Amino acid sequence: MRLCLIASCRYPVAEPFAGGLEAHTHALASLLRARGHDVTLFAAPGSDPDLEAELLPVAPFASSDLARADVAAPPEWWMQEHHAYLDLMLALQREEGRFDVVHNNSLHHLPIAMAHVLDAPLVTTLHTPPLPWIESAVALARPGARFVAVSRAMAEQWSHCVEADVVHNGVDTDGWRDLGGGDRLVWSGRIVPEKAPHEAVLAARRAGLPLDLVGPVTDQRYYDEQVAPLLDDGPRGARYVGHLSQHGLRALVGRAAAAVVTPQWDEPFGLVAAEALSCGTPVVAYARGALPEIVGPGCGVLVAPGDVDGLARGMVRARGLDRGAVRAVAVARFGAQAMVAGYEEVYADVRRRRLEAA
Repeated sequence: MRLCLIASCRYPVAEPFAGGLEAHTHALASLLRARGHDVTLFAAPGSDPDLEAELLPVAPFASSDLARADVAAPPEWWMQEHHAYLDLMLALQREEGRFDVVHNNSLHHLPIAMAHVLDAPLVTTLHTPPLPWIESAVALARPGARFVAVSRAMAEQWSHCVEADVVHNGVDTDGWRDLGGGDRLVWSGRIVPEKAPHEAVLAARRAGLPLDLVGPVTDQRYYDEQVAPLLDDGPRGARYVGHLSQHGLRALVGRAAAAVVTPQWDEPFGLVAAEALSCGTPVVAYARGALPEIVGPGCGVLVAPGDVDGLARGMVRARGLDRGAVRAVAVARFGAQAMVAGYEEVYADVRRRRLEAA
C-alpha cells in the first residue's frame, strides 16, 4: 500500500528519541517499509535520514506584528504548529491519488478536522488522553472516521466521543534482549514532574538499592530542584547517566535488576515498561493508565500511585522474578510485528470501505 504517516512536529523522529511517540513512529515507519509498503513520513526537521521523511516546516512561519498585537493571540509556537499542519493538509489535498491511506500520529487537531479534504481515508491513533482541541475535532469527525487507541485504557478514556480500535504499541523484541540483569535498577524517560523520577530515587533509597536515571532533561528547574539533590555517586546511590542512544539504553535496561515507572498521570501505553519486559527486566510501576495492561502477574509489581514505600517494597520483590518468563510475555503480547499487522488490518479495512463507498 501507499501509506502517508503524519508524525508530531515537536520533536524529530530520530535517536535519541525524545519520548515513546517518536520511538513508536520510527518503528512503525521502518517496519511498514520492510514489509513492502511505500511509506512517506511527514516529520519534524532533524528526523532520521534513513526514514526519508518529508519535513514539516514548523519554523518558517512567523505571525505579523499586527497579528501578535491581538490580545487573544495564541503563543507563537502554537501558531507555527498550526501553520505546519494546515500547510500539510492542503498539500495532501492537492496530491489526489498519491496515497491509499493516511495515518495520523500527530498530537494536533487539524489532520482530524480536515480529513474530509483528502481523497484517501484517514486513520488517527490516539496517543494521549483527551486534549481540548483534539477532543473537539474527534467529537465532530464525520461518520466513518477511523480511530485507534494504543491501549484499552486509552480507548475507555475516549469512549464518550468515539469508539476506537485497540492496537498496542510494539517493541523490537530482537533488539530489546535479556542481558542477564544486574544489581542496579533503571528508570528511563523524560526528566519532567509528570514522570516523577524523584519518587523512583526516594523509593530506591528506602529499598537500599542503586538506581540509574536515563533520559533527556526537558524541565531543567525540576531536575535542579527535585532530582539533582537526591543523586549520589556511591555504590548504593542514584545517578543520572544522561540521554542515551537506543543501543546504550537497551544495554542498560537489559542489565538492570528491575525497571521503575512512576507516572503522575494516566500513561496512554507505557512503552518503557514494555521495552523493559522484552529485556526480561521486571517492572515496578504505579498502577495507573495502561500500565496494568502491560505489567501482568509474574512480570513485575504494581503499587498504588504515589506510594513510595510500596514502590520500595516492590523493588525488592521484583528482583526475584523469573526473567525468562518476563520476556516470554513481552514477546507474545508486545512484539513490533504484531503491532504492524494490527495496523495493516485497519488500513485494509478503511481502504476497502472507501472503495465500496465510491
